[in-house]
Amino acid sequence: MADLIAQGDEPQERWRRTLPQGERVTMGRCSGAWAVPWDPHISRRHVELRFEDERLTVRRLGGSRNPVFFHGRETEQFTLSPGEHFVIGGTTFTLAVQRVAVTADVPPPLQQQAYSASYLKQVPFHNPDHRIEVLSRLSQAVSGATGDGELCVRLVSLLLAGIPRADTAAVAQAEGGPVRVLHWDQRFLSENDFAPSERLIREALRQEQSVLHIWQGAPPEAHEAFTAVGDFDWAFCTPVAGKGCEGWALYVAGRFAAESSSANDVREDMKFTELVAGTLGSLRQMRVLQQHHASLRQFFSPVVLESLSGEDPEVVLAPRETEVSVLFCDLRGFSRETERHAGDLMGLLHRVSRALGVMTHQILDAGGVVGDFQGDAAMGFWGWPLSQSDDTLRICRAALAIRREFAVAAEDTRSPLAGFRAGLGLATGKAVAGKIGTTDQVKVTVFGPVVNLASRLEGMTKIVRAPILLDEATARAVRHKVPRGVARVRRLAVVRPYGLDTPLEISELLPPASEYPLLTDEHLSHYEAALDAFLTGRWPEAFKLLHNIPPDDHVTDFLTATIAQHHRAAPADWDGVIALEAK
Repeated sequence: MADLIAQGDEPQERWRRTLPQGERVTMGRCSGAWAVPWDPHISRRHVELRFEDERLTVRRLGGSRNPVFFHGRETEQFTLSPGEHFVIGGTTFTLAVQRVAVTADVPPPLQQQAYSASYLKQVPFHNPDHRIEVLSRLSQAVSGATGDGELCVRLVSLLLAGIPRADTAAVAQAEGGPVRVLHWDQRFLSENDFAPSERLIREALRQEQSVLHIWQGAPPEAHEAFTAVGDFDWAFCTPVAGKGCEGWALYVAGRFAAESSSANDVREDMKFTELVAGTLGSLRQMRVLQQHHASLRQFFSPVVLESLSGEDPEVVLAPRETEVSVLFCDLRGFSRETERHAGDLMGLLHRVSRALGVMTHQILDAGGVVGDFQGDAAMGFWGWPLSQSDDTLRICRAALAIRREFAVAAEDTRSPLAGFRAGLGLATGKAVAGKIGTTDQVKVTVFGPVVNLASRLEGMTKIVRAPILLDEATARAVRHKVPRGVARVRRLAVVRPYGLDTPLEISELLPPASEYPLLTDEHLSHYEAALDAFLTGRWPEAFKLLHNIPPDDHVTDFLTATIAQHHRAAPADWDGVIALEAK
């Protein structure tokens, strides 16, 4: 493994990056991870690099403005050995082949001291302007990093820039296993490998505060045997708190000036590193929360997300039994549209996606949770993770908005939704909601009989020809909690679903009269009076009352057809229940 070290005119103009074996990489002022942004004499794409067989080949690219110097001469292509360097503009690039291995064999320090964050906070900076200027770049370093590897490169460069007395800096990690060095760099090239102290890193992580080791004055044989002692008089390690940097620690090592050898000399450096670690932990935690927030956005409405923002996700998403209202929505017309547009399947896929998008948008917009997709159907629910007093109103608004969008699209042949319809089933009851699944696949959803009931109701919409059907519990809640200016309910029938023994009273959810004038409140009263007569076996009376309903109300046909099949006379064993012969 070999690294390329770039060093500009200023201490902070520096990075150390590992060269990929056998791959070609482009380096320039704007070349991703291999960018050298501080040097205006370097072109956007200046040289091509290839490391192979412990040697680095450098080739100047056409279009680069300034020359590349190797051994003091302008050269278009050349090969470096470890320890050699080349120069472009004001930046020197050095090939370094060094190994890094955390060692547990470092002898005990002559002095060990732990420093809490509150103590270091009181240590004054003698040159605060420089430290603050370096710290100001940390936020950009975190936000601009494309991954953990690039972030560690930027952190190490920032530590060396902010701690002039440091010879080496590293980012280490110990998360339930061996200590690993994620990235490291040293100010001056050395023939020795880098062997940071495992004891120091683990002690800092154990105490959750900065720990300083001083080896100056150790026996001469120890200086020869251990790099961590031989090259350095001191080293300290500062843990990084927060879930975004689990097990991370910042490791800094250096030598005392000739006239000084006190722990007090590095307290400022530890304070700076503590500030870096604290800011890094906060920024990374914020990013984790943002990513978590983004992942939940596909399930939860903004209102629910805002309410959950300060909660532990694992606690919030844990499955629990609760009362929920479930909306099951199925796309109708898919098979017919597939046959008609078999030559444009991608276009059909786009239209189906738009249709599903209508469903999910209205669920989320009404404060619900998107629980599942099943082919061309979507399921949403209310009552978890928050139970809101107006959940019934919310599910009604969502269902009616979905019905409305598909109804409007049916009138416009140019709409992507033209040719599609939607059937919706709404049910209320106990269920288990939360993060449910196996070790291989987990999703936020709801589980229980109420989900199957909502699905059954959606299937019945095709039989009774009503766009939205409700179970008895939901219908009762709508009557008590939802103003008629928002939604209306009419009882349709008592049915025995196919394959089940228990009768079920089904109702229809309707828009307000102002939006759906086909059926006035008087029409609904006539229908329910007809239903009462139907249930008690007074079928001639029911048949007569049903003729007061406009003929364009196809739902009425469900009762009318049943009465007509029996010649307007209820069977001798009539119990008021219509047995459905299909799902």
